[in-house]
Formats: sequence, structure tokens, C-alpha cells
Amino acid sequence: MRPVLTALTLIGLSTTVVAEQIGSVSTKFKWMGPNDKIVVEVFQDEGIPGVVCYLSRAKTGGVSGAVGVAEDTSDASIECTQIGPVDLPDDVRSGKRNGEEVFKKRTSLLFKSLQVARFYDAPRHALVYLSYSDRIIEGSPKNSISAVAIQPWSHGPAVPEPEPAPAN
Repeated sequence: MRPVLTALTLIGLSTTVVAEQIGSVSTKFKWMGPNDKIVVEVFQDEGIPGVVCYLSRAKTGGVSGAVGVAEDTSDASIECTQIGPVDLPDDVRSGKRNGEEVFKKRTSLLFKSLQVARFYDAPRHALVYLSYSDRIIEGSPKNSISAVAIQPWSHGPAVPEPEPAPAN
């Protein structure tokens, strides 16, 4: 019993990557509840500072979507980019963490989730991100992939400063 409680405590304490919603567009009008949408979110790869990923995914609306019991489709797309210096940990560089889950979001009440896994392509010095949907019994072959060619970073800050407005 003690190992089960320890495992549940560790799961509860583990950090979960939270995506920030950038925006959304409606795809299907619903008479009751919110419309079906495509949502655009961004999250940082916590294991590789300097890399962010943008994820677009389907979000089911209607009454079931409003109360959180709808099952979203497996449609998603991902694009990742380098926004700052990248220093790869040795276990990533060696491939020991290939396939590591870097993002997970529940897309149904119980058994379905959207996940992002990271791989390192050593010969090309690139990080590869794979988004896919799974279920406990049957997953989906729908997936999307993005590669980030790691470049030297000699720029200033990761986010450029806004330019001042011209004087009249």
C-alpha cells in the first residue's frame, strides 16, 4: 500500500507543462454551447530551454464541450522553433531521452490525450518533435512533426525589443 501512495504523491507533485492559448478560430456553429474550434497554443520544452512549440488542435464545442465531457478529434499540428541559446543535456545528446514526453493534454474525459514527444537527430544536430493522439485501447495514426535545427545563438535577448515609434 505504501508504494502506491508514494507513486500517487510523486505523480501529483510532478510538473506538468502548461500551454498558453494564443488564439482560436471557430470551425462549426453550435446552437447550444460554444462552437467547435481550432485552438493555437504555445509551450516551452522544459528540458531544452530556448525551444518553444506551437500546437494547433481541434476543440469540440457544444454542450458536451462546455461541461468538459466531449472527446476532441485527433487532428493536431505542431511547429517548434529556437528562440534562444540551446545547451543540450548529455542524456539528450546521447539519445537516452529519445521519445521523452514533453507535453500532454487530455482530449476526452477519461482515456484520450494529445502528446508531444522529443527526439534528437545527432548527425544533423536537430531536435525533432512528434505530436500524436492516443487512447488506452486504440490510438490514432494521425500525427504531425517539426524539426528544430540547433543554431549558435549570438543574438541579444530571445524576444526582440519593440522599435520606438517615429517622431512626427
